[in-house]
Amino acid sequence: MKFGGTSVEDARAFERVGRIVRAKETARLVVVVSAMSRFTDALLESVLMAAEGDAPLGAHVLEQHFARHTDVARSLLPAQQVSKVEEEIERARHEINELLRIIAAHPVTRPPLQDEIVSYGERLSSFLLASALSQQGLAAQFVDARRLVLTDDVYGNATPLIEETEARTRALLEPLIAASTIPVVGGFIASTKSGATTTLGRGGSDYTAALVGAALGAREIEIWTDVSGVLTADPRVVPDARVVHKLSYAEAAELAYFGAKVLHPKTIQPAIEKGIPVRICNSRAPEEPGTLIRAEAESSPRTVKAIAHKTGITTVQITSGRMLGSYGFLRAIFEIFDRHRTVVDVVTTSEVSVSLSLDDARALPSIIRELEQLGTVEIAEKRAIVCVVGESLRATPGVAARVFGTIGDINVSLVSLGASSINLTFAVDEDRVTEVVRRLHEALFENDVGQAFLPVSGTDIPVCR
Repeated sequence: MKFGGTSVEDARAFERVGRIVRAKETARLVVVVSAMSRFTDALLESVLMAAEGDAPLGAHVLEQHFARHTDVARSLLPAQQVSKVEEEIERARHEINELLRIIAAHPVTRPPLQDEIVSYGERLSSFLLASALSQQGLAAQFVDARRLVLTDDVYGNATPLIEETEARTRALLEPLIAASTIPVVGGFIASTKSGATTTLGRGGSDYTAALVGAALGAREIEIWTDVSGVLTADPRVVPDARVVHKLSYAEAAELAYFGAKVLHPKTIQPAIEKGIPVRICNSRAPEEPGTLIRAEAESSPRTVKAIAHKTGITTVQITSGRMLGSYGFLRAIFEIFDRHRTVVDVVTTSEVSVSLSLDDARALPSIIRELEQLGTVEIAEKRAIVCVVGESLRATPGVAARVFGTIGDINVSLVSLGASSINLTFAVDEDRVTEVVRRLHEALFENDVGQAFLPVSGTDIPVCR
């Protein structure tokens, strides 16, 4: 069971988590928890201030968040446990202040020390949640996630060492579970073999839950958040978006990668490899059914299941007559991106050009210099990717016509249909993406209500509680 930051944002939220966990205490459980909402952002802000030379200001912005932890402890725990939590908070405050001073004096230390500082969000929330669960009569025990998840030394976005992580996780958690103890683990944080703290990238608590679940051969991985499952579109863009009750691994992975915020893109992979179902549940409404994600696709009266979108995209087009009838040209292009550790999202090609999209354009100036040795390079910024997802989409006549007919007055590029059987992807100007998603949702979901969005029945109803 993984609980996100909004699920532990205050004392009432901690109490809700306790009720949810207690309702399942007959099962064998592991709890993974994110930092309190907004705390990770504050920790990163403090590092930035220190890097700019103002460590005291960086320390000051954290005080309100330390106070939030103290308030939760005082609301839920007896005096003796409150003292232990306050000791942990004071230790964290002192150590973070020291690290911020080091960064201010020696900015070159920022990458590893930033991971160390940011890790305190999950370290404090997991310690506090273990205490709160114990107070509610549950046999819960805090376990430092850095003892479980081992990674390489790429700070800020480390890659887990799967075999070592699985061995550590089983060795440390299986005895606790066998003794009917509930391990409480901070998500997102890990360590190298030498013991240096690393992090798994933003949203990495989902990844931690999947890694732990896969290592233990879990029956299920539950992601508890503040929405009732995967929706047909971003509710901030489409307020009437509906819950999709069932998705395949492939559908969920595409939606997560292309912008569905409820699920971290990396979460699905460990579950796929071990065949473990994933449920998305709402900690504020645990009685709602949520979304069940599993290997097989769910038949639906609609081909399209959901629409995802991602902004802040940069598109790159490389044009060269040397591509015509030659081999090795695409390899040369992608080797450039590989050298600069830059991920390419969508790719389309013609006889003399290649167009692709980037989510992370930080290395683009260096990349462009190398690409210009191959051909003419054109860059378009402030673009957005729209991804329409559904099983058998490629084999269903008329879907593309309906999509592009609905937005026929809006310029699209980077159209990709056929590379995957389950998605239709294209790029639009960022300032038009909200309009695009709303119009597509109305055309594909709101004109008539399909059975995929009505209450489900049968023995495999997704039930969070």
